[in-house]
Amino acid sequence: MSSAGVLVAAHLSSLFPSSNAPSVVLQSSRQNLQTVLQPDADVYSEHAISSTIYHTPHTGSILLRVIHGGLIVELISLSTPVPPIRFVFPASVISTPAVCAWGEQELHLLAVTATGSLYRLVLPTTNPSRLWHDEAARNWCREYIIKSVSDLSGSIVHVQGPHSIAIGLGNGSLLRVEVERLGDTASDDLWTETLSQPKSLLGTFTSYIPGFHSSTNAAPELLCVAGLPEPTEFGYIWTLSRDRTLRLWSASRGCVASKPLSFHALSQANVASGNKPVLLNGDANNFLRVYSLSPNGEKPFAVAFTPTPDEPHCGGYFQIVDSSSDQLHELRTIECSPASANCHLQDFFLDNGVLYTLWERHGTSMVQSIKFGAGSSMAVNDTAWEMSNYGEETDLTPAYLDEVLLAPGSLTEKFMEVILRPGIFSPLTIRTALEQYIDACLSLPGPPPPELMSSYASVAENIAAVVGCTVTLVQDPHTGATQYDRYWSALKRDWEGFIARCREVERSARWPLTLNKGQHNDEVIVVERERVGVLAREDLPITVHRHLSDSLPVESHFSALDIAWTLCCKIGTEVLRNLENSIVDVLHQEIAFSIVDIMIDQVRRSDFRETLDETTQNWVVAKLQEVEDLERSIKIILDLVAGFDLEIKREEDEVELLLPPARSEWKAAIAAGYTSTSLNARYDICLALTVLLFFMADDLGEWDPCLLEEVFAVFRGLSMLRYVARQPTMDQSGSTQSASTDDVIARMGSMQVSGNQPNFAPTLSLVHRLISQSSEHIELPSSAHRFLDNTGLLQSTSPAHVTHFEASFCERLRDLGYYQVAREILAWLPRTPGVTFVTARLFISLGRGDDAAYLMEKVAGSFGPDSGLSFEDAETLSAVLPGKALHQSGFTFYLEASSMFRENGLTQHEVGFLQLALSVAPSGANTPDLWYGLIRGYIDLGFWEEAYSAMIATPFDSVRRECISQLVYRMCEENAVEQLIALNFSGFSSEVDDALAFKARNTDPRVRPFYSRILYTWYTRRGDHRSAARTMYMRARKLQEISVGPAEISSLMDDQAESYMLAINSLSLLEEKKAWFVVQTLTNNVHELESRKRRKLIQNLPSSVAGGGSEIIDLHALRFDYALLSAKKHLVHRDPMLLAAPEALLSPPLVIQRLGQANQFDFAMTTARALDLDMSELFVMLVVQCMRLSRNPDAIFQEDASDWLLTDNAASWPGSPADRGWRYLKTALERHDGPETDYRYSKATLEAILAHDRSFSPPPWLVHVLEDYHHEYLVRTSLKFDALESALEHTLSLVRQADSKLSRSPAKMPGQTWLPYTLIDQVLVASAAQDDLGARGKALRKELQTELSNRVRRMQKVCLFSR
Repeated sequence: MSSAGVLVAAHLSSLFPSSNAPSVVLQSSRQNLQTVLQPDADVYSEHAISSTIYHTPHTGSILLRVIHGGLIVELISLSTPVPPIRFVFPASVISTPAVCAWGEQELHLLAVTATGSLYRLVLPTTNPSRLWHDEAARNWCREYIIKSVSDLSGSIVHVQGPHSIAIGLGNGSLLRVEVERLGDTASDDLWTETLSQPKSLLGTFTSYIPGFHSSTNAAPELLCVAGLPEPTEFGYIWTLSRDRTLRLWSASRGCVASKPLSFHALSQANVASGNKPVLLNGDANNFLRVYSLSPNGEKPFAVAFTPTPDEPHCGGYFQIVDSSSDQLHELRTIECSPASANCHLQDFFLDNGVLYTLWERHGTSMVQSIKFGAGSSMAVNDTAWEMSNYGEETDLTPAYLDEVLLAPGSLTEKFMEVILRPGIFSPLTIRTALEQYIDACLSLPGPPPPELMSSYASVAENIAAVVGCTVTLVQDPHTGATQYDRYWSALKRDWEGFIARCREVERSARWPLTLNKGQHNDEVIVVERERVGVLAREDLPITVHRHLSDSLPVESHFSALDIAWTLCCKIGTEVLRNLENSIVDVLHQEIAFSIVDIMIDQVRRSDFRETLDETTQNWVVAKLQEVEDLERSIKIILDLVAGFDLEIKREEDEVELLLPPARSEWKAAIAAGYTSTSLNARYDICLALTVLLFFMADDLGEWDPCLLEEVFAVFRGLSMLRYVARQPTMDQSGSTQSASTDDVIARMGSMQVSGNQPNFAPTLSLVHRLISQSSEHIELPSSAHRFLDNTGLLQSTSPAHVTHFEASFCERLRDLGYYQVAREILAWLPRTPGVTFVTARLFISLGRGDDAAYLMEKVAGSFGPDSGLSFEDAETLSAVLPGKALHQSGFTFYLEASSMFRENGLTQHEVGFLQLALSVAPSGANTPDLWYGLIRGYIDLGFWEEAYSAMIATPFDSVRRECISQLVYRMCEENAVEQLIALNFSGFSSEVDDALAFKARNTDPRVRPFYSRILYTWYTRRGDHRSAARTMYMRARKLQEISVGPAEISSLMDDQAESYMLAINSLSLLEEKKAWFVVQTLTNNVHELESRKRRKLIQNLPSSVAGGGSEIIDLHALRFDYALLSAKKHLVHRDPMLLAAPEALLSPPLVIQRLGQANQFDFAMTTARALDLDMSELFVMLVVQCMRLSRNPDAIFQEDASDWLLTDNAASWPGSPADRGWRYLKTALERHDGPETDYRYSKATLEAILAHDRSFSPPPWLVHVLEDYHHEYLVRTSLKFDALESALEHTLSLVRQADSKLSRSPAKMPGQTWLPYTLIDQVLVASAAQDDLGARGKALRKELQTELSNRVRRMQKVCLFSR
């Protein structure tokens, strides 16, 4: 039997994960509806129980699947990247729903549930790029409750079109449901029902006419319902019942004809015995199809299938029945092929005179086709049938797993590789098997292993951690030896058990369901439970491989290949795999010897010839001698495995290039699957050829070495391509998919879309990813051949060389992010400059900078006039360079390499190649950017001394100026201040000053790095104390301007005080005349409210500066600010409530007053003296305190006197608290009062005493002080407070003191005899006017008068003597 092609399928869960499909929950108008399911134990929930494909030019191919036991209907677009959508019905759906196009704006989905509800879902299709994900119209979901029948369980539904539905009931009746008025956004559909019985008046009448047949009295249930496909009018319906009776139904007359199908093909025993014919099975839903010979529906005929399960020579036969003129007349019978024996027909269709059939054969799909003319009879023989199967697929049997373990590597790694290999198991299969495995492990007694309860980032990690977790390494109870053999055996059985679960689920997933005609001519689509495939034309390698595998004859020019294939079968699997591994090892090494020598060495090492018996060897030698030209046969085989059949593009393809259609992931997956099938066939053929050459190794010395090298080069290319085809990849556009799904949910709120689970990225093969990047859409096998040809991996002629195609392919893999695959492919290739460059870029992408730099330096020698590159190496290297051209010198290559390192964040190696570029830079080259990149790289790496040296070495001042600030800032940020200060910066220290000053002015002084402190240190280390003081002063002012909360004010003041102190220290190191600096004044500065006099500087400064206001700050100003700040800190520390009224701390007199009020006399006087403020008010407060203590000694315990009376010094004084208080007052006056203050504080003290209590006698020491220096003041103050006795006493003392001076030193000048006689007269007048003057007062007045009289006389005598 010839082959019509090869089947290629793709897993739906790999392309369309169920978690990415939004689910729309439908409601029913029925009350108290309960969902009743009868799940099929052999069908998993995500596996379809029925499917169909619908095509329109506008929407493309749409796959409809019924899953979850009929509760969910899923729509998948096979032609566009539109995400699928799911509709959850309130009850299970009967048979196969259908979708119908309503123009280009809508798509109608019609489905009937088992509870008798007919649903019409109106989906938008205006935008082909979104389809049903656009916003749906109102009343998009319409439900009609069928009235004729309440329970439709076991019925068959046939959707004829958007207006009509036929339902075959279990009792043999036919129910037609036709629409009278189609609903809209405001109204529902209006349907009519017509119930027809299998017996009709016409049927009864025609039963008496010879030649007409009627059905039996007991009309069995209908199994198949069919009608002419659109656009024919809905008139007749054909049904096939369980008793093999074909009926024709009219819309108006019911059953108009019936005909039992002939039994001539059944077993003769049944016919001869006259037994009742065998009834059809209940799952025979697709045994009937109806077609017509004309497009308008005229001359219809039915094609019915009758199975013969008991016949060993075929699976059944097809009967073609003419249905014209309301009669059923059998035209002919077509017997199925012998290959269909013991198979089950799943579906069939007729197209262009070709009958296509889909069979279930041992759980897999098989398609057979036969050509015949429907209008004429013809003899059909067995050879007319053409059969198509899937290409040779890997079946993970225990024997194959043992074969896998022969390769080097860990058991888990090798089993994981075959499980995750694309096309073996679908993601749904793996996930389902993993869930079953975990449930089985959890059911074991004892606590579950922790691996079962953990969560994992991917399914692969989950499998690797879970499988085998229940296997433990134990010790022998008798000897105590660790039983490794038992452990590895148990671990292997556990993995085999998991793989067996995967095989079982995958077998269910590959169960065939439907056969459909494709959108294009001669395209056949096979739909399985979890896969969708196509029937593609076999290319020559697949055909030859099939013939060799099935032991079919091959063409004569492939006779050498037939010998090689037989040789591989003879040597056995283990020897074949050992030879294969030897070939792989050789190709992974550099070819330093001739191929013949290498082959002879490998044959001797493997003892290849010794594994063959003498008979086999003689047979192979004899067969080879029969080949006329063996070298030519080898070349033909090479052309077979490395050649491609590239079809000429059609006009439709050229149109698609101008207007490319939407990318179809399904078509790309089919092309990838076909590519993998072709690669496997080519690899097996090439391996067989290589084994044959190993057998002939001793006789190859006279062969053309180029031919042998080409064989190994092709084998290398096929090995690389097969490795790529076996690599799974995750979708890297997961975020985009997620966004589109969210948009779908937002737009379909009116459709009650349920919340989605987290999205899962589709798992596809790497070949699929590579094919998807091409916009070409060419039929198979041309698309697969075009992809293989574009890789260029099969165009190499020697394993010792690398073509630019191979290097470009590796670079493409690296650029796409498949680093591990690119690394494995590069391991096959010799280390030519091009391969070395790609490997270096791969290491850069992987972050292996040291390895990449080493290889880049090696590649640098390949440029320039003395490189010595061959033409092939130069072509390969130029193909992978970013500029697609060789560099003229190593200088430009170093620049390009440094940019590659920079783009990947490998700064250290970027700097290294910039150094190399500068070392070989030609004269006249523009190198400022290089110097800038070099310095910036050193700065980024934290190599401060190297960066400084590079700045010194660069000849470009602009680069130096630009990099200085970067270096300074980075060193400050990295806390390398000591190194910064230690650097000289000779010749450009001003740039450092400007950089640090800029940051000090514009950054928060409380945030690291503290640029003000760094700048202060910088100035101090260089002896510029004036600038250092100015820096700290400006820092203090900036801190003062910061607004902070009460909790931070204390630390802020500490920082400010520290800044003032450092400024004072720096300025103190200068000479007194030079201890100043100039700052700019701020109009809104808080210092303007202070009483310190500012020194304006308006001379010797530019007008712009002087106009803005400049100020001289000297040591006095700094100390003033520091003292004031210290006082504020002291007050805030004692009373934090002062922060609520900050105006109380603005003026220095107010601060001193606050200190006095707080009895902080010591601190207040010290501060006032530092601020050069008057302390009179402080002494007044102190007098008041002393007088209170004199009247009430216990007052010391009621108030805070810790700063003046309870100090260690004052507490050691004898006497009462009042005595100590007066003594403290005396000490304070001695310290702060004197001639420089004109004893104003003593005067204030006296006035305070007299003002508080005139009867209180001032302390004698106070009176003595004033008598010595301000006698007149005593007299005037006594008069002021009406203390006449004191005034008389002080006046008398004044006169006597003057007389005493006069007696000691005679008067030589007129001023020496002067007395305040006016004041004395005032005292005498006041005392004379005092009526109640005491006796002492009168005595003092009399004595004063006497003294004055004596003085007058004495002065007269002095005057006489002076004449």
